[in-house]
Amino acid sequence: MIKTTTSVVEGKKIVSYLGVVTADVIIGVNIFSDISAGIRDIVGGRSASYEKKLAEGKDLAMAELEETATRLGANAIVGLDFDYETVGGKGSMLMIAISGTAVIIE
Repeated sequence: MIKTTTSVVEGKKIVSYLGVVTADVIIGVNIFSDISAGIRDIVGGRSASYEKKLAEGKDLAMAELEETATRLGANAIVGLDFDYETVGGKGSMLMIAISGTAVIIE
């Protein structure tokens, strides 16, 4: 399935708009990731543990979005939009929300 943040797929014609599709994933981050991120916050640098969790959440949300679009009969999703938030009492959970428009292209 073609997925793009643009409203069109170059060289293809959208023949049917099937509707907006969304996927939301909330994943927890364990205490070890929090400790590692805390250290990185003090000394600087990237937090590999958070980046890994974020990538995992994005992959899960994209799979869910594609599954929903496929059930509608789509062969592409256009206008993808990604939103990321921290949730939970101490911001220890990551929420990834993705939306787009399921379409049929030729």
